Amino acid sequence: MPEFHEECGILGVFSPKTGAVAQDAYLGLCALQHRGQESCGIAINDEGLIRLHTDLGLVSEVMTPQALEALGEGSMAVGHVRYGTDDSRSRINTQPIMVSHRKGRLALANNGSLVNYSQLRDQFEDEGFIFHSTSDAEVISCVITRERLTSGSTEEAISRAMDVLVGSYTLVAMSAKKLIAIRGPMGLRPLCIGQKEDGSYVVVSETCALDVMGARFIRDIEPGEIVIFTREGVRSDRRHCREMKQSLCVFEYIYFARPDSVIDGVSVHEARVRAGAFLAKEHPVEADLVVGVPDSGIDGAIGYARGSGIPYGLGFIKSKYIGRTFINPVQGQRKAGVHIKLNPLAAVVSGKRVVLVDDSIVRGTTSKEIVRLLRKAGATQVHMRVTSPPFMHPCYYGTDIKSKDSLIACQHSLEEIRQIIGADTLGYLSHENVRKIAAPIDETRFCTACFDGNYPTQAPQASQRDKYTKRLMRIGEMA
Repeated sequence: MPEFHEECGILGVFSPKTGAVAQDAYLGLCALQHRGQESCGIAINDEGLIRLHTDLGLVSEVMTPQALEALGEGSMAVGHVRYGTDDSRSRINTQPIMVSHRKGRLALANNGSLVNYSQLRDQFEDEGFIFHSTSDAEVISCVITRERLTSGSTEEAISRAMDVLVGSYTLVAMSAKKLIAIRGPMGLRPLCIGQKEDGSYVVVSETCALDVMGARFIRDIEPGEIVIFTREGVRSDRRHCREMKQSLCVFEYIYFARPDSVIDGVSVHEARVRAGAFLAKEHPVEADLVVGVPDSGIDGAIGYARGSGIPYGLGFIKSKYIGRTFINPVQGQRKAGVHIKLNPLAAVVSGKRVVLVDDSIVRGTTSKEIVRLLRKAGATQVHMRVTSPPFMHPCYYGTDIKSKDSLIACQHSLEEIRQIIGADTLGYLSHENVRKIAAPIDETRFCTACFDGNYPTQAPQASQRDKYTKRLMRIGEMA
């Protein structure tokens, strides 16, 4: 199933003096590894000289001691982790990307997806631009570069670019003397600032990375805000703030983020526990045990157990060395990955009526295999509970859900899904309560388009984005 959209993690480091910023970036990317396991990269700024290393693989595989030594010391760093899709698994789409123009150089890392990608790319190609990848980051860099040639500063060029970019994006950009962090006006993806004891500033997708980097949380970057770090200090440009309705992706709380992260002031763990408690009220059942699917289903299971009074138990042992199946780009690999990474504890579930809590059912493959594993381990009943509503619509803002053809809830009724996955009963979280899981955030601030079809922007034609990948495949440029 060819996909274009991607979910990633980004970071930036700004130090008042030259030092081991590559090591800081490495630690931060390790903490953000859950956001992308396809490729990664780090760019280092050493007195205006930018060095870059990217490749396919996990952070520990790509950023070897030799690679970090080659990057050397510097005063700034930009990092990125990415997951790819079947048609876009290539070194050409690794980030950060580097741009050189007559006013300097720029390293850029992006998390998100533009809905006007095709229009912008076609426009630049008509003007003679040559693209080397299929990433949104390259299109964004073209817009920024075009504006930079006629503006007085990089941050001014970025501000002008934001007038053109439509969709989901969070950026960390590094020029010769500045580190710049940008959160798109809708705030679909998270971005925050931390500070180390030595005065270094850190920008990361999630707060969990601050802890491992030895930084304390300062604040979230506001939707539409541009934050500029220089040796003269830190300043903020808020001219794009509140120019659009805020639409934080609720799936950050449901699945993407690590449970030890805090997004826009709300604990991800507590949001998932709250979702489970809502489920217990909406879909009660007589059972002996509540178990969660590692990792993002565990917090929901704890909430369901608290809300229902049914004991919580550890139902699965998860291998720590296997990636996430939802992010895995190939359907066959997703199915095989369930067997490899999860093993039920027969001593816990055997002879029990089990409530199985997971974060979502997208294609149904994973859920079917997990229910089968529980029954094989001796569970007498399996009652599936899901801490999100059914996926009914494609996502155009960075989630691996491209068309309705891949969504089981679009093809089958609730009863049919229950039969397909082999559960005794099935219950989803309601549309009403999914907006309440991250209280006290105003429930109108969330994007729930994948559940209800209410997109915060005009949706693009899904097929438009495929042509660039197919073009590269035809000319043999896919690595």
